[in-house]
Amino acid sequence: MPGRRLVHGFHQALMEPLFILNYETGEIEPWLGQSMTPNESFDVWTLKLRQGVKWSDGEDFNADDVVFSIKMLLEKIPNYAYIYSDDMKNWVESVEKLDDLTVQFTMLQPNTRFQLDFFSVQIWTNPNIVPEHIWQDQDPLSFKNYDPEKGWPVFTGPYKIESVSETEFVYVRDDNWWGAQIDWRELPKPKRIIWTWYGSEEERMSAMVNNELDSLLDISLGNLLELRALNPHIITHFEDLPYAWVPDPCARNFELNHTMTPWDDKEMRWALNYIIDRDEIVAFAYNGTTIASRHFFPAYPPLNSYVDLLEEAGLYEKYPLLKHSPEKARGIIETKGYTLNGNGYYEKDGQELSIDLTTHAGFIEKQRIAQVIVEQLQQAGINATTRNEDATTWYNNFELGNFETRIGWQSCGSVNEPWGSMNTFNTRWLKPVGERTGENQNAWRWSGETAERYSALVDEIHSLPVGDPKVDELFVEAMEIWLDELPIIPLTQARKIMPFNTTYWTGWPTADNNYIHHPTWWQSAHIIIHNLELTQP
Repeated sequence: MPGRRLVHGFHQALMEPLFILNYETGEIEPWLGQSMTPNESFDVWTLKLRQGVKWSDGEDFNADDVVFSIKMLLEKIPNYAYIYSDDMKNWVESVEKLDDLTVQFTMLQPNTRFQLDFFSVQIWTNPNIVPEHIWQDQDPLSFKNYDPEKGWPVFTGPYKIESVSETEFVYVRDDNWWGAQIDWRELPKPKRIIWTWYGSEEERMSAMVNNELDSLLDISLGNLLELRALNPHIITHFEDLPYAWVPDPCARNFELNHTMTPWDDKEMRWALNYIIDRDEIVAFAYNGTTIASRHFFPAYPPLNSYVDLLEEAGLYEKYPLLKHSPEKARGIIETKGYTLNGNGYYEKDGQELSIDLTTHAGFIEKQRIAQVIVEQLQQAGINATTRNEDATTWYNNFELGNFETRIGWQSCGSVNEPWGSMNTFNTRWLKPVGERTGENQNAWRWSGETAERYSALVDEIHSLPVGDPKVDELFVEAMEIWLDELPIIPLTQARKIMPFNTTYWTGWPTADNNYIHHPTWWQSAHIIIHNLELTQP
């Protein structure tokens, strides 16, 4: 549901996906699914399930569960009440069981990326299948799916919930896990896995120094160096700079609500862009461990080749995205009728030019970015402030349009081709303020004739197979519109320094042991858990 948090082990230990896209190999690895293939016109997809999969209560996992889950999203869930319900309604005309292990999806329109986008953990998670025998008589909008006495929640993963609190989720290994029963994979070595919240970065660092933590989500460079000096068993993705895993697929952005004046004016958005000094953000928020973004794409080689097309077309000369020029910003702001008041802030019609910049309370990285930007805006004469919101409030305010500006990453979607991220700005998703959009569905509410032209080009890209030469031309044409309008402001590539502790466990993913990509908060972490080995068996 909106505001949900899956990262406390729920989709890394309990809920297993159909497939997992492995960033290191580029392959889509089968998991609960065996294969997923389209017909020649990409308007029918056939899913084959793995034989022998069972739910944690011993019931068979089969086509009935898949059909039930997708039909629930299609028929029983109002738009945006569940994550992915709107996606299924946008693409799936019908879903039917062909036999116990075969499901057929008939599309409303051809979709060359259906498996990649929705069933391969392309980024973070995907629609998860629920057990029909438990959910069939439940109201999905009120069912809590939690009853320890009944063994709920029931999923297919190799762990079950042992206990839950406000700061800790504990999972215990299910020794009857189906994967070991059919000799597909051995039982994972950890018998219990604990996702816990320690508090501040200093408290988390102290816990890892004392070997109370095996994995830590994020840490600053200075604290990492101190941590490694205090505990020789700490490793990171790279042994030396930049230490962090290669860019996360969700680049960081300064995001604006287009229903709020003056940020509905593209020239004022460009003024903000000229105020922002990305080099300072890299230096102070990241201690030099990342790079500035020249696009809202993650800086992966396949996507860099598309961004290079914009360089070759002279678009970055025409639209100098990375240019830091407070002078140009002042010129734009003053042509809009603003003048500096006695407090050093721009003012118009008795109203100071201000910005309320919100961040997610759980993510220190974004808070550091916000602090640098607020200082830059203050120096430029904009009365900017920043504040944290808890996860549920932050997501709800975004999707309902109740924000002014924010540090976000909701333009992510592309990994190896441009459509996924470009589609997040599509006007097809537009909703009035107060009506929910999806998290990656133009919740900035960019609209107007030019946004419509951009969206038509994005739709045309989607109609073509991945790699079609015509995509290059359409991409450049669409991005010229986007750069002129600048709906959001790309900031930095997302790098997280995530230390692992080898005191008790080895097998963590690193550049030298790159069997899977690094994020432990993604559903692909199933592969990480299965690769862990006791340091001293």
